[in-house]
Amino acid sequence: MHNVETSGHTQRWTELVDQLDGRLDELARAFTARVREIPEYGESQVTIQEITETARGTFRRLIRGLKNGTTDSSDGLLDFASDLGSKRARAGIPPESLTSAVRLDFSILWAELLEIAKPEDAILLASRVDQVWRVVDEFATRTHTSYLTERVRMAQEESSIQREFIARLFNQSTPSLETSAQVASALGINPESRFALVAASGEPGARLRAAVSQFGSSQHARQRLFAHESGGNTYVFWTLPPLRSRAPENRGELHGPDAERHQLPPGVVDVPCGYVPEVLGLRALPAAARTAESLAALLRPRDAGPLSADSAWARLAQQNLQDAGLDLAAELEEALAECKGGERERLLETVRNYLTTGNVTLTSEQLFCHRNTILNRLNRFQELTGIDLAVPVSAARLVVAWA
Repeated sequence: MHNVETSGHTQRWTELVDQLDGRLDELARAFTARVREIPEYGESQVTIQEITETARGTFRRLIRGLKNGTTDSSDGLLDFASDLGSKRARAGIPPESLTSAVRLDFSILWAELLEIAKPEDAILLASRVDQVWRVVDEFATRTHTSYLTERVRMAQEESSIQREFIARLFNQSTPSLETSAQVASALGINPESRFALVAASGEPGARLRAAVSQFGSSQHARQRLFAHESGGNTYVFWTLPPLRSRAPENRGELHGPDAERHQLPPGVVDVPCGYVPEVLGLRALPAAARTAESLAALLRPRDAGPLSADSAWARLAQQNLQDAGLDLAAELEEALAECKGGERERLLETVRNYLTTGNVTLTSEQLFCHRNTILNRLNRFQELTGIDLAVPVSAARLVVAWA
């Protein structure tokens, strides 16, 4: 008796599925109407005709899977799902919109089954709901997997193209307007924008590359980061927001080193690297890269973040003088050689503090000395070295020597 009842159920199920097969147009129309309510589909380049034809193909294969109780490749359902996922990725449909669309398959199929079924089919439908869900779910899973695979491939392809254009830009000492326009188009940015750029090698360079991957590679990121690698160095640049009006209400904006640090993206702010905080236009990036590379060469173990020319001008000057055979620090040490006892240390402490404050009274307060003592030490330092700290040009020699 049980076998007869099972056989009857199978026959009735086949009849219901056959009726579904005869209602493909209704299923496709219902799907099209529902899917066009999803905003991203309504605004996409996927036409109504394509959506309807795809829906017919989908339901025809889903119904075949319901008949056979399988979604193997002989039904063509999973291959169709793979192709659909790739197409929707190339059409720019967001993943959540694709998921919403694919989920409609089950609800539309089930609603149609309920419409054509009779009251006495209730037990049969209850026993088959898992089968319907399994077939649709396998289709949806394959579609989603194919979609993600295609998105990854597209991202890799786009990244490769972008790297090619960025390399073309950096390989020219003075890029042409045409090159600048082409690179801007490939990156989706304005060639006349303001940019910032950092450079590093070794472990800091690896940290910059990680920052690009983690924080700024997506086109939807708040601050996109673009990377270029050459000669063992990693260069990263990004666009800066337009300059705001210097109206009175904006006078509280950050300036100097604080402003430079404030505009650094996440993942870059704590990386020791050479830093050019403002570059005017894409064509100026290669020259900025050379500057950032020079600044990176001046980094010292105590540096815990980007080093800009404003904060490292003295180091740059010192390096250039040393390259020319002039060592101000060595000259200073020689001039102070005749100091006895702790005189050298006292003089250096006083002079360094005065260079920071520029004020004798403040220096005396900070060193807990009488004002006349500070003046005597500054005079003694001038006597030994010939450097008058009251003269800016003369004092600059010390700033550079001690950079």
